[in-house]
Amino acid sequence: MRDSTNPYVNEREDEFKQQAAAYAVQEKRAASKSTTVSWLRVLVFLLGAGIAWYFFSAANMSAGFLSVVAFYILFVLVMRWHSRLDYRYRQLQLLHQFNLHEVERLHGRLNQFDGGHSFRDDHHPYTSDLDIFGGDSLFQLVNRSVTSLGKLRLAQWLRLAAPAPEVLRRQEAVAELAKPEGQEWLQQALVKPMHYKHTESQNSQEFFSWLRQRDFYKQHSLLKMLVFLLPILTLAAIVAWFYGYSGYIAVAFLAVQYLVGLRFQKVRDEYYETSIGMYEAIQSYTDQLRHIEGHTFQAPLLAEIKGRLQQGDTRTSVAIGKLATIIDYFSWRLSTLMSFFLNTILMWDFVWIYRLESWKSQHLDQVEEALDLLAEFEALASIAAFQYAHPHFAIPALSTAPFEFAAERLAHPLIFSVDRIANDFAMQGAGKTIVVTGSNMSGKTTFLRTIGINMVLAFTGAPVCAQRMAVAPMQVYTAMRTADNLAENTSSFYAELKRLRILLNMTERQEPVFYLLDEILKGTNSRDRHAGAMALIRQLHDRTASGLISTHDLELGAMEQELPGSVENYSFNSTIEGDKILFDYTLQRGICRSFNASKLMQLMGIAIEDTV
Repeated sequence: MRDSTNPYVNEREDEFKQQAAAYAVQEKRAASKSTTVSWLRVLVFLLGAGIAWYFFSAANMSAGFLSVVAFYILFVLVMRWHSRLDYRYRQLQLLHQFNLHEVERLHGRLNQFDGGHSFRDDHHPYTSDLDIFGGDSLFQLVNRSVTSLGKLRLAQWLRLAAPAPEVLRRQEAVAELAKPEGQEWLQQALVKPMHYKHTESQNSQEFFSWLRQRDFYKQHSLLKMLVFLLPILTLAAIVAWFYGYSGYIAVAFLAVQYLVGLRFQKVRDEYYETSIGMYEAIQSYTDQLRHIEGHTFQAPLLAEIKGRLQQGDTRTSVAIGKLATIIDYFSWRLSTLMSFFLNTILMWDFVWIYRLESWKSQHLDQVEEALDLLAEFEALASIAAFQYAHPHFAIPALSTAPFEFAAERLAHPLIFSVDRIANDFAMQGAGKTIVVTGSNMSGKTTFLRTIGINMVLAFTGAPVCAQRMAVAPMQVYTAMRTADNLAENTSSFYAELKRLRILLNMTERQEPVFYLLDEILKGTNSRDRHAGAMALIRQLHDRTASGLISTHDLELGAMEQELPGSVENYSFNSTIEGDKILFDYTLQRGICRSFNASKLMQLMGIAIEDTV
């Protein structure tokens, strides 16, 4: 049946296009206003310089200094105004792009989005076979986060099924974030981190672990006193020099500062280089936390996140904002002239190393917990945006019946064709195997992936590509894309056997396992393949496991009589009309009775004779 959840018939597309157009208009106005204020800033500078020059040339020193101070204050105010306007312009630009990206996702144009390639793991129970990460992947379809925190948390959720109570909490939180009236706030939350540069090297956990291990001033307690005493003495000696006292005193203090700086040059560089790499990310987290702290939530999980962010004497956004300020001041050393002045006279690097370690003792624990909560929120926000973009997707119910999987109009979320077909399917009970037979390219493997990827979505707390779905908590396990490995001296057949060995080990435990096996034992002869497949089904029948096996081996269908009620046959069929092979991709009860391998070989130029 034709799928009503198809993104091409999704009314959200027009909505996103309209929002993008509206933001484009606002963006143009904001750009014009920002440009005007930018020129105003130049005008204030030139006017101030001209008036100050007039008074100074007239020997009116008081008026000259007063005008310099007044116009400097005015210039700073205009500059801050321009910064706010520029931020607003950039925000509108990002919101415009965000809505266009939503349209791109609806049409399946996913290559421009991060595929989470760093999270790929060929040994994982299912992520490789189900296209969770990589090109044209589920991660590209669901993820909206640009921070390493948010992407990592979402990847963790997609890799590991959450307990049923946690899934329900996530569903409730996502439902609140996905409300139509809250979309403006949600989109703003998702684009705020896009103002800043994010790289894979920005690992907050590694940075805070590094900072926690550093206690520079505990190891050099005398230096702490010198940091505050030497600059004062040096400045006093320089002033005294101008009043006629010996300049050797000032030179001596400057020499001491230089030697101290030279002695700890590596330490200073380490603190700076490690900190500056996190500056953009820290700014992003500050902006995001302010946005969350200013909002009211009803869902328990969201309210808990906000409540934990507000614990302590200092708001989390303020605490992490202080860290951004420290790193910013630390970066003044980048200017050669400024660095010479600041570090030769004021021991600048040492001051901000001290401030960084003081910040650590006051706020590190609080901020570490806050960033963990922020990662949770970002993952929820991504799922909420995904849910809002697909209003016809169902919120899956978590079943208490053992091994239940029941879905109506179930389809694959990564198929974006207008002809995407949905199927109804249901099974229940331990020790059950569904044998899916079918001709080549008829859709049996895609159907297994459809079930698997929707189960992953369900256990993440996300909506599923179906009209209705109920599923019991289970560990998904797949064996589909087994390949040889020259480095490990492993053939594709042996690689598949290793996957099946892992499955058997998993099913020896009490944890329920739902397996999806495609063309098992395809790397050996038909007799051994048939005997091995039947033995595996009998073995799995006695384990805490159920699942589906796709095959061309029709003899496996006979096991429905051997294990009635535990083995059932389903199939996908095709028809041949002249030189055309027609597929309906519709799941049917029973063994497949139509095959097309000979016709496919003929179409590829192989001179095979027609058989009756």
